[in-house]
Amino acid sequence: MYILYGSEVSLYTGKIRAYLKYKQLPFTEVLSTVSVYKKIIRPKTGVSFIPVVKTPSGEYLQDTARIIDYFEAQTTSAANGNNLSVVPTTPAQQLVSELFALWGDEWLVVPAMHYRWNKDNFPFIYEEFGQVVTPKAPKLIKAYFGKKLAKKFQGFVPLLGITEKSIPYIEDWYENTVLRYLNEHFATHKYLLGDKPCTGDFGLLGPLYAHLYRDPVPKQLMDKLAPNVAAWVRRMNNPSTAQQASTSASNDINNPNFLENDEIPATLLPLLKDMFTQQWPVLKSTSEALTGWREKNASNENTPHFIPRTIGQHTFKIGRCESETVEEQRFISSFHQYKLQRVLDVFNSIEQPSLELTSLLEEVGGLEYMRLDVKDRVAFEGNRLVFELG
Repeated sequence: MYILYGSEVSLYTGKIRAYLKYKQLPFTEVLSTVSVYKKIIRPKTGVSFIPVVKTPSGEYLQDTARIIDYFEAQTTSAANGNNLSVVPTTPAQQLVSELFALWGDEWLVVPAMHYRWNKDNFPFIYEEFGQVVTPKAPKLIKAYFGKKLAKKFQGFVPLLGITEKSIPYIEDWYENTVLRYLNEHFATHKYLLGDKPCTGDFGLLGPLYAHLYRDPVPKQLMDKLAPNVAAWVRRMNNPSTAQQASTSASNDINNPNFLENDEIPATLLPLLKDMFTQQWPVLKSTSEALTGWREKNASNENTPHFIPRTIGQHTFKIGRCESETVEEQRFISSFHQYKLQRVLDVFNSIEQPSLELTSLLEEVGGLEYMRLDVKDRVAFEGNRLVFELG
């Protein structure tokens, strides 16, 4: 039996909970209260982030990307014969899956945080955070203590570049690009790449479930503007029902599966273009900033062994690609370098990219970014970032 330490209000807990369900792994969930943080999460992981998964052998796994890597390496199929691997084996689909995982994990955090903290989701949110502090208290007491804790998270909003200046552009982009094109895609496809979820689906689920589906105001918005996205969220959280529906429609025991012939649905192209237009300049800037930070601190005896989570600020643009965008400042997240490397490693593992794949990348503006030279790679030591040796 695995143990998942997390919370319903947590973006990344929603992602890994759905994954554990899909993989049919037996687990119990433990609410990450203040006491659990003090007694388990910090001592066992060295950091204060959730979710954390404890394995039957006593390992404590942290960071959702690496948690999924761990389980994918353990097993890719269940006893019933259905292939449950979430990592496509064909090059284009594997790359696109990892691109969506990066986009969901790190870029859709922007609208998720905005719609949670700048809309009228209270006292719901305060009560949710109150669960962490006083799980057995009445609602009013939970809301009181939850508000104190929530203020800490609310303080991260401007650090992401969410300001009065950028908010109108964030809303326009989320409602008329993210929801619009995902809704069109899920009108004809159960998941991103076929009849079963890939890594990218779980990356998307984090923000689209915990913040943008559960919180009252953005939920109303999703139900109204993107009912197919809302239906996908429900499928992701109830995989057994979705799997039964797919399997009953076919006599092939290998169904559900990814699309054949390494196909990338045309309905995903507008979203891929958006990624490379908005997110990837930020990723490139992050990599360059990290190199600059290392060079600046190279001769400093007091330079920390572990890389700080933020290393300054940079400019970014956000808004609909086909419309006007706005410039704003945001903190540089060193962790984005690790997620960038994951995508580049997938591309660089392809011995000879096909003409179809290079043409696809050219069409969406991504081929040049796939050839980025990351000068200073990062790795994990325990659960904290360091520079790779050599």
